[in-house]
Amino acid sequence: MAQETRLEILRLLVRHSPDGLKAGEISRCLGIVPSTLSGHLNVLKRSGLVISRRNRREIICSVNLDTINAVMRFILEECCNGNPDACEPRFEIRRPATGAGQAGK
Repeated sequence: MAQETRLEILRLLVRHSPDGLKAGEISRCLGIVPSTLSGHLNVLKRSGLVISRRNRREIICSVNLDTINAVMRFILEECCNGNPDACEPRFEIRRPATGAGQAGK
């Protein structure tokens, strides 16, 4: 997640969670050539942050919500030596409204 392009891919996929996006759509949205995108997606898949499935000839990528939640839980539990109340600014995790980011599907 420290690499900017992979972080942008994750951000995009989180916004389109849980349905995910076609690899070609990710490429178009972020302006990444398919061969470069493929390399980034492979890194994200190996890390467990992204999963993919095939729908005929299309590859649909989505975030692995179990892994994302585990990472977030780890960050929050480890914040300020296990005392997240001491962290400033305080964290607030919000889910997008149902149907947000679903236009054009």
